Amino acid sequence: MYNFIIIFTMKILNIILKIFKKNGGNVLGKIALKLNPNIIKNFKVDSQVIAVTATNGKTSTNNCIRYTLQKAGYKVISNLEGNNMETGIISTLLKACSLTGRIKADFLCFEVDESYVPVIFKDFKLDTLIILNFFRDQLDRNGEVETLILKINEFLKTYNNNLILNNDDPNVARLGKANPNNSNLYYYHADAYKNATKEMSEAGEGKFCPFCKTRLEYEYYQYSHIGKFKCPNCHYGENEIYKTATDIDLENKVFNVDGIPYHMHNNSIYTVYNNLAIISVCSIYEIDTEIVQSSLKDFSLDNGRLEEIIIKNSPTIINLAKNPTGANVSLRLLNEDSSNKDLLFVLNDKIADGFDVSWIWDINFSNLKNVSRIITSGTRAYDIAIRIKTSGFDAENIFPYLNLEDAVSKLYETENKKYVIANYTALQPTRKELLKLKN
Repeated sequence: MYNFIIIFTMKILNIILKIFKKNGGNVLGKIALKLNPNIIKNFKVDSQVIAVTATNGKTSTNNCIRYTLQKAGYKVISNLEGNNMETGIISTLLKACSLTGRIKADFLCFEVDESYVPVIFKDFKLDTLIILNFFRDQLDRNGEVETLILKINEFLKTYNNNLILNNDDPNVARLGKANPNNSNLYYYHADAYKNATKEMSEAGEGKFCPFCKTRLEYEYYQYSHIGKFKCPNCHYGENEIYKTATDIDLENKVFNVDGIPYHMHNNSIYTVYNNLAIISVCSIYEIDTEIVQSSLKDFSLDNGRLEEIIIKNSPTIINLAKNPTGANVSLRLLNEDSSNKDLLFVLNDKIADGFDVSWIWDINFSNLKNVSRIITSGTRAYDIAIRIKTSGFDAENIFPYLNLEDAVSKLYETENKKYVIANYTALQPTRKELLKLKN
């Protein structure tokens, strides 16, 4: 009876929030958890539950899985707004459930913050877990990468359902050994693309074998520490691969899996990896290949994640970068574009970003190609400007502005192509400012 009252009250509150055009985010979950710390145990779920976790890419991947399953005719419930901690998941469930806590859907698809996977799913059904990557991120909240990996590894020791892992990330592939009795392991891998390198050119983790401590050997690096690796001593990394991306052509936004071409909406190597995860889960659930092909070609998040718009006749690409790898991948995309470009980098240090912005010193600004000017903004506009200056970029072409409107105005003084990189709390304010000038 008590849970019935909680659910009923939260649904009334949700109606009130909608009247005032408020999404509520985590609010329903926060209140429900205070009223009953074990509320998540009381939801009745018969659906297949899919969770996506990673440092980078979980929002795009999760939302595309939901989009694909819906195209296939399934009813899907998902936390599309990205509220990916315990309170956000509970809020999503409260909005979708009946007054008795029953969830009626074919699939539940959640993106889940890495540190909350063991918290949420110790008491909640989980049929398929997808792990994309692990990088250093928000050290003052998450701690070192190894801390997160060990927490998830402990959870996986008793997990026996589908586990989809990026075999090209040594921090992820190791988790396949957490439970030797789990036979539902699915590894995905990508062949080298045009700009893969023999040496690591960006900040990365996981340089040593987690089992025998031998230095890992790489055949190639795609970006950061993502690439084809193995341990020369214990052969860690040599797993049976479920899905492999071949013939990767970023210029034409296409790659093959099992001889089937998949066209992408974006032209980034990390989009290939995200799409491989999507193809893997769709294959497990026997989703028609033509539907998957159509989804990957058409799906776009359009919320500042590799979003392309035209502003004042200038093609503009906006992307989130909340850690060194995210920033380096965005700069890699910029460098692979032969156009003349201007760059806007917006850096905040609010609570959700993490107060420690020392990670900017692991961003590789040293070999920017065809970049005429760099404008910086955000609460740490001068910090990122100094970082860029120390990389050797001409200081006379670096323009820091604490005021975001002034920074955007400066950016569009030329008609060069524009790249915009913003961290977590800076992304939506920056996007909003840009859209004011949209053609």
